[in-house]
Amino acid sequence: MPMNAKERIELITGGLQEVLKGDILEDVIEKEGRSLRIYWGTAPTGKPHCGYFVPMVKIAHFLQAGCEVKILLADIHAFLDNMKAPLDLVAHRAKYYELIIKALLRAIGVPIEKLTFVLGSSYQLSKEYQMDLFRMSSIVTEHDAKKAGAEVVKQVSSPLLSGLIYPLMQALDEEHLGVDAQFGGVDQRKIFTLAAENLPSLGYKERAHLMNPMVPGLAGGKMSASDVNSKIDLLDSAETVKSKLKKAVCAPKEIKGNGIISFIEYVLFPISELANGKGNGRFDIQRDEKYGGNVTYKSIEELKKAYSEDLLFPADLKKGLETALNKLLDPIRNEFASSLEFQAITEAAYPSEDKTKKKKKEKKIGTGYVVKKVAIDEKAPAGAAVEGEKDVEDALSRGAEEAIGKLKITDVPQ
Repeated sequence: MPMNAKERIELITGGLQEVLKGDILEDVIEKEGRSLRIYWGTAPTGKPHCGYFVPMVKIAHFLQAGCEVKILLADIHAFLDNMKAPLDLVAHRAKYYELIIKALLRAIGVPIEKLTFVLGSSYQLSKEYQMDLFRMSSIVTEHDAKKAGAEVVKQVSSPLLSGLIYPLMQALDEEHLGVDAQFGGVDQRKIFTLAAENLPSLGYKERAHLMNPMVPGLAGGKMSASDVNSKIDLLDSAETVKSKLKKAVCAPKEIKGNGIISFIEYVLFPISELANGKGNGRFDIQRDEKYGGNVTYKSIEELKKAYSEDLLFPADLKKGLETALNKLLDPIRNEFASSLEFQAITEAAYPSEDKTKKKKKEKKIGTGYVVKKVAIDEKAPAGAAVEGEKDVEDALSRGAEEAIGKLKITDVPQ
């Protein structure tokens, strides 16, 4: 039976931590009678981890509610964020993200044919977008730009100007992608506020902003691609999953800040409901009869109550998560193992460790890149090249055309 407008809005906003300008959803769905247009963006930097299941579950809800959803592969953003993705790797990483996200969505039964994937550089290099970026930079202060990106852009002692451009572009993407709403984690709130406050000054409409809660990592803090102890990669083996979960922080009877329980709450129960219908989620734990035997929890509240009363132990909770998570990851692993293209893109995006191992950083120059100290050689001719300059050229390219060329995949090693 088709959902009415109220039911669609409830599904779109259900489970979110915060919604800004929710009246926009009502105007579009109830008054205009059309599908809500939403975008979710991700910068292709480190390898996506299991935390990506959280936004994917919500994207599944958006699709069920009849929304038109765009996934932005923000390749230029990845470069701007303290150059987490060098130009010679960012195109391959964007392709890797597309492949892994599609595999993830298929693993939880989401129809990907209803999604649109957009590469940031496909429109962010246009003269119209660049002119808007100049206009935005003329009304946003350095203080406000820095504040907006504080929880998203990597913070360093000598921040680069690129980190200030990042939030301005994310705001402009709402207009240039033609959406009614932007979706992201609650850590994006300051960028969302920047967009809401400044887009109208450029003559553009204000958008709604939908925010997911942040799920704690295995180590207790934020789940991060840069912290190997906080997350499980989507292609980690079953043995690696077991090892990481064994080390995960999971204090007995403690619910707050417990990454294991949070993952079950925001990933496993919602995915179970996607398969079995709303209100029919379940989480199974297999254990020896002498420890109480197998048990099934029909709600996260029931599980939390058992855990807080010490009726469910950390070891059993981790074992249940290990079994359920490996079941989710198996289709992704199999898709990777059976695709030579997937494997080649992965190697191109994240070259083997021995090929990319860097020497100790010693000195920073204005570009933000590290070069080696050079011993003074009195016999060296005037104007001799300083060691390290080639590294900067390789990272930034020697001209705009060459830099733009690196944003396209021209050859993938087989």
